Amino acid sequence: MMPKRKTRKNVSCPLQGIIANVTKKWSLLVLNEIGIHEKANYNKILRELEGISPKSLADTLKELQRMGLIERNISEKAPLRVHYSLTQSGKSLRNAIIPLLQWAAQTTHHSNCPILGTDG
Repeated sequence: MMPKRKTRKNVSCPLQGIIANVTKKWSLLVLNEIGIHEKANYNKILRELEGISPKSLADTLKELQRMGLIERNISEKAPLRVHYSLTQSGKSLRNAIIPLLQWAAQTTHHSNCPILGTDG
């Protein structure tokens, strides 16, 4: 008689979902851009990140907000203005990715890389 083979339950790791979303093309750059300015509006982010389309930025902002990494704030004064800022989780993630951004800037010989802001 052959021994019973243990079946592995498909246990979903929350890390898989986070990595899948955070590693999308613009996510880390948008997160970093908001972190550089502490708060930033849609148009500022769009201007600063060359090459991102308005739709990609809107989708990325929604996804980062859904993940709890950024928050969307609306000013109470007229004219109403929307700006984005990092949550504690977003700040923590940004602190973790700064070395990666620095490494990328050094590896590609862009020591004055604007995406590093004052941290680079």
